[in-house]
Formats: sequence, C-alpha cells, structure tokens
Amino acid sequence: MKIKNYINQKLKQGAVHVTLIDPSRQAPEAAGRLAETAQEVGSDLIFVGGSTGVAQHTLTETAHVVKQRASIPVLFFPTGTDSISFNLDAFLFLSLLNSRNSKFISGTQSKISSILKRLDLETLSVGYILVEPGMKLGEIGEADLVARDNFWQAIGYALTAEFMGMSYVFLEAGNGAAQPVPAGMIRAVKRELTVPLIVGGGIRTAIDARRVRQAGADIVVTGTVIEAAGYRERLRSILSALKD
Repeated sequence: MKIKNYINQKLKQGAVHVTLIDPSRQAPEAAGRLAETAQEVGSDLIFVGGSTGVAQHTLTETAHVVKQRASIPVLFFPTGTDSISFNLDAFLFLSLLNSRNSKFISGTQSKISSILKRLDLETLSVGYILVEPGMKLGEIGEADLVARDNFWQAIGYALTAEFMGMSYVFLEAGNGAAQPVPAGMIRAVKRELTVPLIVGGGIRTAIDARRVRQAGADIVVTGTVIEAAGYRERLRSILSALKD
C-alpha cells in the first residue's frame, strides 16, 4: 500500500501519531529499540530526521536498523542536513515556505528530484512552516519565524501550500521548544485547510497532545519525549490522549 493511502486510512480512524527519531541523538541500535517501542505503544509512523551535522553513514545505518526493528512505515524527514536517505518507505518532500533562502524552499529539492523519480520512491509534498521559537531548525533554515500571535500569517502560508498543490501542511515550533504551536493558531489554520494538518515541536505530555489534537491537528509529531529515561510510559500516555 502506498504510504499516502496508509495515512489516509489512519486519518479516517482519528489522529495519527508520528515518532521522530534523530540519528544524531543515539547510536543506530538504540534508535532501533526506540522504533520498536514506538510501534508497541501504538505510534502510526516513524520519521527519521537527518538533523544538522549527522554523518551520512550514521544516517544510513540508523535508517537500516529502524527499518529492521519496525514494521510501521518509516519516512525520511530531511531537516537541515546534507546527509540523505533513500532506503525508507517514503520521502517527505519539504518546502520551508517562510525561509529567506530559496535553497530551503526549492533549491535543495531541485537537486534530488530526478534521483527520487528514478528510484521510484514515494514522495509526500509538505508545506513546512516554522513558528516561534523555531529552535535550531529556524536558525538552520534561515526562517522568518511566524510569531505565535500572528494567526493570519500562519493561515497565509498554509493556504499557499494548499494552493500550490502540497498534500500536507506542517506547523513546527522546533525540536526542543518549550511549548507547542498555540492552540488558537492550529484552530485558525485548520478552519481554512482541506488538506491534513501536521503539528510538531514542544509536545511532551499527554496534556500537550490532547490540546493540539483538540485544536485540529490531524497528525501529531513527537520527538524529544523519547530521548530520556522513562520514555515508554510518557509516549504511551501521549498515544492514549490522542487516540481515546
């Protein structure tokens, strides 16, 4: 089954949860164990994120081990890195719409698009929008961050993504953000969209997850929560809040 069809089927059942695994945060074997745990507690998808500074061999090995340990779809999430992985189930074709640098809007994508076509790798087009604080991603992506109270700007970028034909809109507060994207912004953007809305960054607790979901997020991404001891139960509580 195509990954987009898989996601659509999951969305019919309710919120979709994604576990983000950063190859720079742990050894490949540890990443494999995280993927296995994520699947066991009910995560629907795994993103392997190529964070800044990750070596190509580390990314490749991490992707390989994660695929071995998890049977749920594993997608490549190319964020701020020159390392790249083509050996996963699908490729998130991200355009950072509020970047000041065309490299992150379409430049890098243009360099790999012909490779993706020849590999016949499924691509999911995503309009990526960084919201304050943006964290390291905002710095790397040279983003003009959307202010947390500027709902109209967020709506404008989101509709731009939809009108350009992108399949998903992704509101991102940044990995390690103290708080998620504001519920009011999620609600305002969701009201205007007809494509699924992804929200990530700063979602660490079941309360955060429930708030984001109730505001209108279709797909919720968590990452930092799995990087500390006791992550299984925290992840389980987040899944419970999203799926109940």
